Amino acid sequence: MVHAIIVAAGSGSRLNRHQRKQYMPINKCPILGHTLRTFDRCPGISSIVLVVPETDFELCNESVINPLKLRKQPQLIAGGSFRQESVYNGLSVFNDTKAIVVIHDGVRPFIEPDLISMVIDGANETGACIAAIPVQDTVKRVNQKHFITATVDRKTLWRSQTPQAFDLRLIRKAHERALKENIQGSDDAFLVERLGIPVKIIPGSRLNIKITTPADLDLAEAMALTKTYTTSNQA
Repeated sequence: MVHAIIVAAGSGSRLNRHQRKQYMPINKCPILGHTLRTFDRCPGISSIVLVVPETDFELCNESVINPLKLRKQPQLIAGGSFRQESVYNGLSVFNDTKAIVVIHDGVRPFIEPDLISMVIDGANETGACIAAIPVQDTVKRVNQKHFITATVDRKTLWRSQTPQAFDLRLIRKAHERALKENIQGSDDAFLVERLGIPVKIIPGSRLNIKITTPADLDLAEAMALTKTYTTSNQA
């Protein structure tokens, strides 16, 4: 059994728009709609949990979920005050003793089904697998005054993305320990790393962008209009 948790509970404050970024349209479809459609069509996914602000349940159903006519009806779960809490809320839904959970940012709409399948395969093999891309730019370490203190060897540096897939028992244990120790991580893989468990990386996609800033939204709109990506959510 493979479950998906789509996290879309953020406020999108950095976009400085009148509505949350997950509901903003790209090529006439909400950003979140593109993401859901791809997960719905991914054969490896058995069920979808969608984490959004509780006040958005009606809006999300009416403007995103219902128009898509999905085969796998998402279960709406209320998000927390920060991303890690939202993921943990999503994890609380599952009662399986053996399952894989795929966690993905709802505002990464250009995710490909093949990449989802690859992280699932990796998690089945190792218990923890994430998508990431190698750093190509030269990386500088700087001090508080913004002067360079070192040039970092980029050969071992990768930029973490989602989807990230884990054995359900493992990721639940990682979240519960973080909660007990009052630790907040920048992604779910970090919480698993704290358990001393190795996390496998597979190459992600540079088109798998996370929409955070106005520039990201402009880029996403251009990508959709010019069809520079080939995800199934354009079908």
